[in-house]
Amino acid sequence: MEIKQALDELKKEEKRNFDQSIDLIINLKGIDVKKDNINVIIPVPHKIKDKNVCGFFTKKSALVKTITDLEFSKYKDKKELKNLVKEFDFFISEAKLMPSVATNFGKVLGPTGKMPSPQLGILPNPDDNAIKAVLEKINSSLKIKVKEASVKVVVGKQSMKEENLIDNINAIYNGVMNALPIKKDNIKNVMVKLTMSKPIVVEMK
Repeated sequence: MEIKQALDELKKEEKRNFDQSIDLIINLKGIDVKKDNINVIIPVPHKIKDKNVCGFFTKKSALVKTITDLEFSKYKDKKELKNLVKEFDFFISEAKLMPSVATNFGKVLGPTGKMPSPQLGILPNPDDNAIKAVLEKINSSLKIKVKEASVKVVVGKQSMKEENLIDNINAIYNGVMNALPIKKDNIKNVMVKLTMSKPIVVEMK
């Protein structure tokens, strides 16, 4: 079934008392997740949600929660560090602090795919304009790190316009497909679902 048909079918589901997420599931085949390091940032045409962002800077910023280099030692406590990683979707950093960020936070941020990266989050000069620009980019992008033979991501909310959901689904599908070693041949099938519904298999063009 095509994406539009699948979304129409999902509309017929029992109404819930919250705005359900629309999830995209891309099941993979012929992938060795340890060997094929698939880590991709995909621009999304329509914002899914505002991300919760934390910055590692030498000075506090009014725009994002900031952890200054003087506060790094607080996160030697594993529990504090794990809570920090759960709390935020993205981490950004002042370029000169990156060696220290890697030492203090790398063990936990690395495996979750949340380490600040040159594509999206390392700032040579973290003034307000630079931080605003990177926040805008983060809020219109999706960072995907493949850790199992299935990619599951939220593409929007039930309340979004159908055409916007379709745009997001196509952008994310193409972004993931193009990051795979043998592209479409690594994709077993594609499904969409609501938070509380069963998945529906869709045909991607």
